[in-house]
Amino acid sequence: MSVRRRGAPGPEPGAGAEPVLLRGAFTAGPGPGGAACSLALTPRELQVRGPGGPDAALRLADCVGCAAAPAAAAAAAFCLVCYPFGGGRWRSPPARHRLERTFRVALAPDAEGNLRIAQTWSEKIRELAAPPVPRRDGLSYGLLPRPCRALVLLNPRSGPGLALKDFQALVQPMLAEADVAPTVFVTERPHHAHEKVRDEDLAQWDALVVMAGDGLLHEVVNGLMERRDWEAAVTKPLCILPGGSGNALAASINHYAGNERAVKRELLTNCTFILCKGLHTQMDLVSLSTASGKRLFSFLSFGWGFIADVDIASEKYRKLGNARFTVGTIQRLARLQVYHGRLSYLPADAAPGRHDPPAPVPNGHAGCLLPPAETEGPGARGEGALPEDSLLVPLHQPVPAHWTVVPEEDFVSVYAIYQSHLGSDLLMAPAARLHDGLIHLFFLKAGVTRVMLLKLFLAMEKGTHLDLDCPHLRYVPVRAFRLEPRASAGVMTVDGEALACEPVQGQIHGRLCRVVCGS
Repeated sequence: MSVRRRGAPGPEPGAGAEPVLLRGAFTAGPGPGGAACSLALTPRELQVRGPGGPDAALRLADCVGCAAAPAAAAAAAFCLVCYPFGGGRWRSPPARHRLERTFRVALAPDAEGNLRIAQTWSEKIRELAAPPVPRRDGLSYGLLPRPCRALVLLNPRSGPGLALKDFQALVQPMLAEADVAPTVFVTERPHHAHEKVRDEDLAQWDALVVMAGDGLLHEVVNGLMERRDWEAAVTKPLCILPGGSGNALAASINHYAGNERAVKRELLTNCTFILCKGLHTQMDLVSLSTASGKRLFSFLSFGWGFIADVDIASEKYRKLGNARFTVGTIQRLARLQVYHGRLSYLPADAAPGRHDPPAPVPNGHAGCLLPPAETEGPGARGEGALPEDSLLVPLHQPVPAHWTVVPEEDFVSVYAIYQSHLGSDLLMAPAARLHDGLIHLFFLKAGVTRVMLLKLFLAMEKGTHLDLDCPHLRYVPVRAFRLEPRASAGVMTVDGEALACEPVQGQIHGRLCRVVCGS
């Protein structure tokens, strides 16, 4: 909880272990006549005590902004806004709610003096409310600047069609409190966001925010990767605000932040709060190449079979929001199919062993061969050249000898995921992290019953599907994979977007872009 109350009288505010950085006597509210209160600011909280009443503590970790302003009668005031977790209704998880506290300053003999005092408090509160930047070997974290300029790419038709309304009602006020100035770009057609970020001068913004489903972020990522200055462009922090149906990356970010499961408005509030706090870090991308010569970059998942079919077939129910996937699952269960193909992968713990070095896979857009992205130093690439898929060989060649080839060729589903969540309420890969350098590969072999398949999906809500020990389900962390369907019928999906069914392979590129995160 952001507000902590102690029922019995205790020591003076700040008398605990933490040092008191500022102390003062003010009145509550912006106008004259408010109740007197004494404040003590410590590195982690603002402690408030009224005369004879219980004291409270506002956690600065829940604070998104604080501002000072002149007040009537030569006074001044400072106001802080917090979003603490409060008790959920009807046994639902705790949800963040808005809490605003204003304190009137009338200590100095003139307006300027009181404003200086209010500014001192507000500046210190903002400084302490900024999240600590973790120091971990090999990882890079940072904070968005204040003020922050954000380009918001918004699809008003995404999911149930409420993205614009939700942005104006919930997101925009929170961004204003956190000193984030949005420039809203409303997409009007497919690939509109792709073209925008590919061609725009991105120097005018500090972050790129997507208010839509995962498909629009897929456009943005691939638009950035088509720029000649892609290496600089992908250092611009990305942020996802859930406005679609599945909202898998938003649910994953919420999960990584240590929050309980959230959907709809609660998930949007949590993700907007994370944006307001401004911490960002690196995120893996997967490079996918197809037999027809396409090269795509993916941040979330690749699917073939049952899950991919549910995703695409349920598109016509998008007005239902996340419930569309429940409807689609029931429909596909009624006509369960088997898909024929060969699946190969490079296990994450595989030793390369002795083998001839693979022929490098050409970089689709750049057209030149480069050393592996993970090992080269600054300036080692030619300008505009994309990272080489150093773990892959061309699709017309057999996979290297140290790869694993699945002996069975009849599948119900193959799904490679690099984040924790398949949807806002489906925890598919609980161990996944933004920058773990892994593709979490799941494949479901033919022979699984409809009852067991339904049990797996129900268990996935809590991430316990592997505990069912289904003999047809395999999970293996990998660094690269190849899938060769025996027929071109059906669809594949990349980040929830349809892809023609053809041979495809992919490999992980560790920490290739940046994303706003909660921890």
